[in-house]
Amino acid sequence: MMGSSSMYFIARISFLWLPICANIMNAQLTPNFYARSCPKLHNIVRTTMALAVAREPRIGASILRLFFHDCFVNGCDGSVLLEDTPAFKGEKNAYANQNSLKGFKLIDIIKKNVEAKCKNTVSCSDILALAARDGVVLLGGPRWKVPLGRRDASFASFSAANANLPPPTANLATLISMFSSKNLTARDMTALSGAHTIGMARCSSYRSHIYNEANTINAGFVAARMSTCPSVGGDDNLAPLDMNSPNHFDNSYFRNLMARQGLLHSDQELLNGGSQDAWVRLYAKSNYALAQDFTAAMIKMGNISPLTGFNGEIRKHCRFVN
Repeated sequence: MMGSSSMYFIARISFLWLPICANIMNAQLTPNFYARSCPKLHNIVRTTMALAVAREPRIGASILRLFFHDCFVNGCDGSVLLEDTPAFKGEKNAYANQNSLKGFKLIDIIKKNVEAKCKNTVSCSDILALAARDGVVLLGGPRWKVPLGRRDASFASFSAANANLPPPTANLATLISMFSSKNLTARDMTALSGAHTIGMARCSSYRSHIYNEANTINAGFVAARMSTCPSVGGDDNLAPLDMNSPNHFDNSYFRNLMARQGLLHSDQELLNGGSQDAWVRLYAKSNYALAQDFTAAMIKMGNISPLTGFNGEIRKHCRFVN
């Protein structure tokens, strides 16, 4: 039998262990999370992204959109990367994602490169967060420190993706409500919309805007878009979200809104006599103001319901659970 001193020692250790477990379970994200376990992580992601963006500039916007669509569905947990399984229907074929999400192969490549140096250490969700930041920087946008320490989900949700991703037809009230449900303010929403200064959109996502609302849009802009997006067919025909600098991250998107040249209905809703007009005008005038608010909003978005501590897993392959 153990003596009272031994029992006290065990009880004392158990008492000390409880808060340690609690801290691990509720761990906060930090930019230095992999400083010791994978010190070359940032360089690996940046180098791989630089090669990819040099070959195809659009991929920077694709990875940024991939991160957004991950975070808005059950948090930033890498679930958008998962393939369908017998246990669940994933997010890739949800309405807002089908035939439009790109960048999965690039995330696979980055993951492979990271695994070669730091096996079973870095989550796919953290890789996606870093790649999104680097894509913005490589296209001339602002840099920010990415909080890290996320773990990966073991499931994805087709229905949650359909319910949580804002459609291109959304009005301002709907946009504000959907972002608010993720603890993002209307100002955050407008700043994050600045991501549409890079990348492309499919004809099917903006057809109704240019044909049904032509009288509210710049006439020359409407004519240009109709030339590549017929009223019937051509769903996959692409147009730049920002026709002035589609491969450069700047405030041109907001200047386009001022000129009534928003490609999506949801774009032009930001400047339509509503609560966000003042922010659009500010960002159209000041790249600095946009950079400050965009980076702050990206950090907030990256903190949506992350899995940390003992929750989730570190996937060996980003498309499949372990």
